[in-house]
Amino acid sequence: MAIDRNGAGYPEGERLRSFVAGRQRVGQIWKTLFLASTVVGIIALLALLFNVIDDSFGYVAYRNAVDPATLVADYYAAQGGEVPPGLIDESGTDLVRLPAGDLAALIRAGVTSGRLRALEAAQPLTLRSQAELAVLLTAEVIKPTIVGTWSLTESLTERDRIRKELAADPDASLDFRSWVTGSFLTSPQSSKPELAGVRTAILGSLWVTLIAFFFSVPLGVGAAIYLEEYGAQGRGLSARLAQLIETNINNLAGVPSIIYGMLGLAVFVRVLEALTSGKIFGLVDPTTANGRTVLSAGLTLGLLILPLVIINAREAIRAVPHALREAGYGLGGTKWQTIRDHVLPNAVPGILTGVILAMSRALGETAPLVVVGASTFIVVDPNGPFSKFTTLPIQIYQWTSRPQPEFQHLAAGAILVLLVLLLAMNAAAVLLRNKYARDY
Repeated sequence: MAIDRNGAGYPEGERLRSFVAGRQRVGQIWKTLFLASTVVGIIALLALLFNVIDDSFGYVAYRNAVDPATLVADYYAAQGGEVPPGLIDESGTDLVRLPAGDLAALIRAGVTSGRLRALEAAQPLTLRSQAELAVLLTAEVIKPTIVGTWSLTESLTERDRIRKELAADPDASLDFRSWVTGSFLTSPQSSKPELAGVRTAILGSLWVTLIAFFFSVPLGVGAAIYLEEYGAQGRGLSARLAQLIETNINNLAGVPSIIYGMLGLAVFVRVLEALTSGKIFGLVDPTTANGRTVLSAGLTLGLLILPLVIINAREAIRAVPHALREAGYGLGGTKWQTIRDHVLPNAVPGILTGVILAMSRALGETAPLVVVGASTFIVVDPNGPFSKFTTLPIQIYQWTSRPQPEFQHLAAGAILVLLVLLLAMNAAAVLLRNKYARDY
């Protein structure tokens, strides 16, 4: 009888073959279970992606207060000229192709004098870009109103039914469109789904994520260096302190994100209001300023991802072979010189990967920002750390809570924008890891 390393015997002959076959069956069962779990996860992700894409494209029926093709034709006729070729097609007028001067003239002729003064006071028409003027002409003069929307699946499978429904309304136009367009990315939020965009939300997300980055990364990497290179190798009180800090960091990594929002509300919005609102620097009106700003949100998210940065940085530093440290000491380097010149350069790929993945989480957070006081409706772009703000996840939440189907399509388009930003950050993590990776 064969003896294994624990002194137990294996069966022989027919019993051995039966024993091996049983173990293989058990292994096959577990393999099937693991494969099934992977397939279920992929199916769930594909279903989610399909649902988002299905709502991001499809037929849209709308009615214009002023026909854009007629408006442009009348304008050029009044100027004694002809409409430039390529501006008017079956779907109307491509307003973005119009010269900025013509767009401004159409706006001046199409709005009341009071409304024109308000627009000029906000920003003179001569200082606006061509794309901004096209959006403004659409909003103020053409005034489209959506009368019906359909998903991508309905648009592909029920095209004839949709056209028959619109045949009774001769003033309605039907277009197959993507809800993620250039104007969607460059337009601010609006109560009208025809004019709403995510520019303000994108800028707010970038501002908040940038502040979180500059707050958490230096602190996180510094803490990781101390815990891994100094605290873990210390003795007595230093070792116990490092162990206590490590335990709390691991616990903080599992704290629900809304708790960080409550912490940010208590500390950054209320206690440090003079700092986070900008009053201490005299940059804002003290009678209206409060701590619900980009800076408070960025610091709150910085605290949220700080444990993740520390844990990932420690793992990257720990993965550096100990022989490199010994080589540094052998050449006469101090502990800090060895860390600076040998450990950190070799740990950079892992640190960068962990940092970017942590930033991806910060970009997708909603609950802490709602508690801190992010605006659910704002049309003014953030221009500094003391500005009011909103972010893409909050914008998506605000749109999905509305009953109108148009806002559901807008939310799906915003989800695609958010996914693209997240995938770009994750791709950057992979590229940086591969660029700075070193073979030992």
